[in-house]
Amino acid sequence: MGVRAGGLERAAHDLRIPVHKQRIMSMRRTLLLALLVAATLLAQEPEKSPEAGDKPKDPLSTETFTGFRLRSIGPALMSGRISCIAVHPEDAQTWYIGVASGGVWKTTNAGITWTPVFQNEGSYSIGALAVDRRNPDTVWVGTGEANNQRSVGYGDGIYRSDDAGKSWKNLGLKSSEQIGRIVIDPRDSNVVYVAAYGPLWAAGGERGLYRTADGGKTWTRILNISENTGISDIALDPFNPDLLLAVAHQRRRHVWTLIHGGPESGLHKSTDGGKTWHKARGLPSGDLGRIVIAFSPAKRGLVYAKVESADNPVAIYASRDSGESWERRGEVQAQPMYYKNLHPDPRNPDRIYVMSVQAQVSEDGGRTFRPVGERSKHVDNHYFWIDPNNTDHILAGCDGGLYETWDRGQIWRHFTNLPVTQFYNVEVDNAAPIYNVYGGTQDNSTLGGPSRTRGLQGSTNNDWFIVTGGDGFVSRIDPKDPNIVYAESQYGGLVR
Repeated sequence: MGVRAGGLERAAHDLRIPVHKQRIMSMRRTLLLALLVAATLLAQEPEKSPEAGDKPKDPLSTETFTGFRLRSIGPALMSGRISCIAVHPEDAQTWYIGVASGGVWKTTNAGITWTPVFQNEGSYSIGALAVDRRNPDTVWVGTGEANNQRSVGYGDGIYRSDDAGKSWKNLGLKSSEQIGRIVIDPRDSNVVYVAAYGPLWAAGGERGLYRTADGGKTWTRILNISENTGISDIALDPFNPDLLLAVAHQRRRHVWTLIHGGPESGLHKSTDGGKTWHKARGLPSGDLGRIVIAFSPAKRGLVYAKVESADNPVAIYASRDSGESWERRGEVQAQPMYYKNLHPDPRNPDRIYVMSVQAQVSEDGGRTFRPVGERSKHVDNHYFWIDPNNTDHILAGCDGGLYETWDRGQIWRHFTNLPVTQFYNVEVDNAAPIYNVYGGTQDNSTLGGPSRTRGLQGSTNNDWFIVTGGDGFVSRIDPKDPNIVYAESQYGGLVR
């Protein structure tokens, strides 16, 4: 029987390989063949349908972003819209700042450094702040900025901290969406009043004046107007906390217009802690817009109101009987719809500050006004905190951030270390190796800056630049040439 040459060569080759290695090679060939057969069978099987109870994973779930670590790249120089300010009653260097779309920030050294203390809660938009004078570690926050612009953010109710902002608990009123004011009864820290403005874009929700007598565990609506009208402001008489003034404001925003007044707007008064109410006399007749009120801490019974009405210019009204009757004082250039506060001087009953594009001050009880002074300060003022121990010292919150003056507005200091710019839209370019970030902001221009730098301190204010001014919105960058940038501004402005 003959043998082919190829077989002799293979036989000779096999004789040269040890027996144990031949077995290993045979096992490998067998395993490879088994894997190929299994893969073929699996490919021929029909795809299994998911179990009835299985749900597809949400790509935007929390699990998706657990590996991400956010870092601030600025800018802090332009800062952003401040809606409210609260200062520790016993420590003048501890401040809380409420930001229109940036949470709550705290400083314990008069603004040298800042800490964000409201990072993990259900809303980033802040409408009201209150620090308990009897227990300053207790801080109340009302979420949802209480102005009526298209840029307004909505909230998810009332929060309380009992450890000076380290932790927070949501205490309800989640469908109020905008909170106008929080006032704590100076005699009893468990008694708190909340002006719930209600949703801006829809009827209903939790709107009206709410009161708690157990520190926020339960709430009672003590003043209700209608599903279209909320309570925008609440004030307690500092000489008689059972005397309350509450402002009702009928408003609704649509995509095409804003209704910011109506027959249900008005001023209501209670002398028994909110058990009964009646309307105040002496304000303009007809449809009213937004009313802003404040008691003077310097004179018993003196109250000021900024009143918007359909038939009259915005004017200041004064009451000498705790809001029972009113007299018209003088006109003032201000929009209560957007600038919701006025601030009487704690020591001078004739001096009042009115928030507006340029803050206005009166030295004669509201009869005449002059600008406070904006020469070295951003405009669009929303809140003043006046130091009760030194009324020349004022903190001002505006669209440009936080400012401080020690001479009632002649010279202002800007805090350039608060990175709370309110961006409406963000875009990136294709620059390499470091791409740039662009964004349109609320009243702080369209800005651009690097996503990172080679500096040891990271991105600084000096790394950012202005593309175009005004209110910025959408930015777009040429995908092939990062030097070509398109930017929008208000009223249809467009630049390249």
